[in-house]
Amino acid sequence: MSSIAGGAVFAIVSLLLISCAVLLILRHYLPLRTTPGYLLFPVFLALALPIGLILLVPIDLASSLKEDGEAQGIWLPERVVLVTWRIAYWLTFCLTWFILPLLGEYVDSGYRTPKDRIIYSLRSNARYQLITFGCGALGLAYVFVQYGPEGKYIKPLIMALAYCVGLVQAVLLLGHGLVAVPRYLLRNHGIRLQRLQTKAPKVKDKLDDAVLELQDLNKHIDELKSRKRGLSKEMEDWIDEIAEGGRYTVVVPASTIPSNHNSRPVPAVITDRYIADTARRLNRARHKVVRFTNEWQHLVNEAKGLQQIIDSYATKHLEPSSEDLTILSRATILTPYTRYLTYCRVFPTLRIVFGIFLALASASIIWSELVKVVAPQLSVISVTVIRHTNGDPKVGFGGQLISFIWIMYMCTCTLSSLQDIKVWGNRALVPRNTYYESACWYSLQVAKLTVPLTYNFLTFTPKEVRIKTIFYHFLGQHISFTPLGKGFDYIFPIFILLPAAATLFHVYGRIKKILGYGMFEDDDEDSSFGTGTWREGRQLIEQEIQGRAHANSAGLTNRVPIDPFSDQPQGTHREPTIYVPPGEDRRTAQRQAERLAAATQAAEEADENFFSEFTHRVRNTIDNVERPDWLPEFGKRPKWMGGVNDNEPGNQGSASDRHRSNGIGRFFGAKKEPSGGRIRL
Repeated sequence: MSSIAGGAVFAIVSLLLISCAVLLILRHYLPLRTTPGYLLFPVFLALALPIGLILLVPIDLASSLKEDGEAQGIWLPERVVLVTWRIAYWLTFCLTWFILPLLGEYVDSGYRTPKDRIIYSLRSNARYQLITFGCGALGLAYVFVQYGPEGKYIKPLIMALAYCVGLVQAVLLLGHGLVAVPRYLLRNHGIRLQRLQTKAPKVKDKLDDAVLELQDLNKHIDELKSRKRGLSKEMEDWIDEIAEGGRYTVVVPASTIPSNHNSRPVPAVITDRYIADTARRLNRARHKVVRFTNEWQHLVNEAKGLQQIIDSYATKHLEPSSEDLTILSRATILTPYTRYLTYCRVFPTLRIVFGIFLALASASIIWSELVKVVAPQLSVISVTVIRHTNGDPKVGFGGQLISFIWIMYMCTCTLSSLQDIKVWGNRALVPRNTYYESACWYSLQVAKLTVPLTYNFLTFTPKEVRIKTIFYHFLGQHISFTPLGKGFDYIFPIFILLPAAATLFHVYGRIKKILGYGMFEDDDEDSSFGTGTWREGRQLIEQEIQGRAHANSAGLTNRVPIDPFSDQPQGTHREPTIYVPPGEDRRTAQRQAERLAAATQAAEEADENFFSEFTHRVRNTIDNVERPDWLPEFGKRPKWMGGVNDNEPGNQGSASDRHRSNGIGRFFGAKKEPSGGRIRL
């Protein structure tokens, strides 16, 4: 495609497609009609600009390697590419470090007026901005000592520091995602029903706790309303708005409230700050209920679908589920038999094939990170993207397509790791009901991580190719203008081996077992210790399915379903409603108590050492040997010497108990509790 017209048409069409794709993503996670424009537009830019940067790197490669005005593939004039890089980069920079952090705190402030929200947002971000400017001051001092106090180094320093901060987070997340994504496909190629059943008690407990927390806050709001008589008119209206507002309603019978349920007391003096804090906690609690309700519904629906797939192995027929909203399940061209073949034969095979393919791609990325400094000609990414014609490196349309796929896979692995990390608090992406602060935070991460990943991909190419690109002249030379920045750019990505190895060998799971807390959700070792078993999860899922069937037959809805293809939930109410049946809290407490007792017993058994277990087995052998009748009487004091009669009440079995408790087992850590006739296996 030697003409510039082809590149211009491709750029315009790509811009339209990117805009449509981002709007569909926003429509899936946010209600577009009710989301304010001041939030929707920055989030839209934070998603659209990074996708444009990913598409701009292949165009930059082809445009920089053209000779005599001719290029292979899609290209644009260097001036157009440079202006595009400037606009996209600086907009992304402002969104990452200034606009989205302030906007996230603005929508999460809980205050009523825009002025109070802005003041709260500035105060909340003051520490974050001070840390940022402090790092910038240290870097500026280093540059001034190295090169002298000149103002021309300020811009390169800002760009280099922003790149380094993003690169640290990107490498850690990328290393985890390169292992987690292909392993997810390989482990879930078959029926994973038991894994879902093991996970069900944990999700159900989180949902119950979130409902109780929201119930507590609703009760606190009612108490606050009863105390509003002596407040100003503005504060009374504000409290009424807090009580009536919100997108989630919880219907809980009064009988389900535990007897020890204590509400937070209302202070004697009610201030604006206190009301704002209450509103903020209430909004977060509503979001938490929405989040875990969606997660629980998704888990139940998935388990129900997997059970139908298991049942179809006998009949060779699979009927579509009424709760499955995917396009494939609604397709009328699939007969029950072809649907059975699709879900039971085709999909598992495709998951295995794609899992192996992505595992090879992940290994290629890690290998390219390791050899890009010592032997760049051995980089798999460089070999697949760049081809040499008469000794000159060229990037054609095929190379551009492959490079786009490489960058997209790196970004996908990095962003997928955000869902596995547990240190982000209550932030989550919920279809149709994502909290505004969570939307700002996730879009901020997309904008912050894309630039380091795209330039890190550019470092996989040979030096003679990299230094010709506009991206290198715009950003790369500023990163490498100091020896420290150049060394960091080339050496630090090697540390991708650490998170990759930690994920591959389940280090996070072992750390969680030792410390009781882990950074990543490690689902590879399905341990039900202390969190319920798969049988309990199966019972919970069956109860939920039976409850839905009973509610539908009675003309009621347990929970209002959320249609991902509409801006409002279905049903007569605008707000989705969750109904907690009576006794749910008691069942939850009983379930947690049973799991705690089982976990305590398992922990006590696990604490026994080898000598204690050996003593148990020897004692069982000796106790179960048939002893002669005269042996118990041997060595016993006669009655005239003060001996005890075994036939007296309260002394039955005392000799055997003393024999068990005073044996040699006490020297090896044996417990001094009677076995009650039980045999240690």
